Amino acid sequence: MVKMPHWPIPMGSKPIDLDLSRIRALLDALDNPQNKLPPVIHVAGTNGKGSTTAFLKAIFQAAGYKVHAYTSPHLVNFNERINILGTDIDDRLLYETSEECRLAAEKHNIQPTFFEGTTAVALLAFSKIKADVIILEVGMGGRLDATNVIDNPAMSIITSISLDHVEFLGDNLAKIAYEKAGIIKPNCPCVISYQYPESLEILLQIAEQNNSPCYAYQYDWVVSADENKQLFYQSQPIDLFLPKPNLQGDHQYINAGNAITAILNLKEFNISNEHITQGISNATWPARLQKLLEGSIINQLPRNFEIWVDGAHNEAGAHVLSVWLDDQPVMPTYMVFGMTKGRNCEAFLDHFTGKIKYLAGVLIEAEPSSYGGEFISQIATKMGITSSGYDSIDEALNAIVQMETSPARILVCGSLYLAGDILYQNQRFRRS
Repeated sequence: MVKMPHWPIPMGSKPIDLDLSRIRALLDALDNPQNKLPPVIHVAGTNGKGSTTAFLKAIFQAAGYKVHAYTSPHLVNFNERINILGTDIDDRLLYETSEECRLAAEKHNIQPTFFEGTTAVALLAFSKIKADVIILEVGMGGRLDATNVIDNPAMSIITSISLDHVEFLGDNLAKIAYEKAGIIKPNCPCVISYQYPESLEILLQIAEQNNSPCYAYQYDWVVSADENKQLFYQSQPIDLFLPKPNLQGDHQYINAGNAITAILNLKEFNISNEHITQGISNATWPARLQKLLEGSIINQLPRNFEIWVDGAHNEAGAHVLSVWLDDQPVMPTYMVFGMTKGRNCEAFLDHFTGKIKYLAGVLIEAEPSSYGGEFISQIATKMGITSSGYDSIDEALNAIVQMETSPARILVCGSLYLAGDILYQNQRFRRS
């Protein structure tokens, strides 16, 4: 497994440039592998893309189908982004496909961005190994995202939309929804998750313009939890009583509902209610309210401590994380928090005022544009949260252990890169 492939080269401080011309030119030079794929499910949205993908993948696998999946960003190793038949792409195939893309780009003088290059590598790799279905996660937005070269997807899914990447996608929900809706294609069915009214209006308009059969939350399907936290899925043709989703948090009921709605409306697959039950019960997705159970970090903590890792990095993610925290057993909660520059620390942390005993602000080692720990601490302190800044996860954890003798909870959040740092440090990270 590799931290980064030899090609494409990460763009570093180069501005993000959303444009499909380069990726289309590169794919054309590669004889258009995107046109040689099995049915593709295309997933866009602000929050819940990865979890929805995880539920879909688990359901298809329970039914015996062969699945490829493309997700981003990776947490520990780059190979995670390109999942081939349930396993992260091996180093040999990654090198060969990256080299094939590099040579094609150089021959035709195409200079793709990092994400465009990695998307071309993924599509080329998928075209080389037979599968029954591909789940393709958008990187940013949708309309101009590099994954939006699939002209005839079997299904498009728009997960919940909130304000994020406003400098690229627009400064209000309607503008962002317009960008996300770019993956809705003529006559191709679309699942729409829970949305704010201004987002939903745009999504429904664009679905209608594209004559896209649309299955929208609260209009065509709903999900809820009973007193035992089991999932109740209800739609016009079917009601399902399912186990509690394997992924933690009430928000995962909606994400499971996204996947179930897509599955029920994909006519080319034979998937039973039992397969759906197995998938919902078995889905895994690292760094989404993941409790660390073993590893080097666990070995360093007192036995009466528990540590949870979550990739929440925007205000919507903070909200669902704080709701989850409200439902947990009462114990002192410490937060290890890091965030990428440009994001709003105060808006995120506002959801946790009065809920955490102490915040350790940390510099994210895997993110060159991370806020410093002391900067984060100053913001938290002004908000009335007891806090200090640290240069590393180890320093933060050691400080927390010295402060508390009773059973305690540590919550690591604020960035997927921070989640990747701690999973790497724990040394027992695996993705199924």
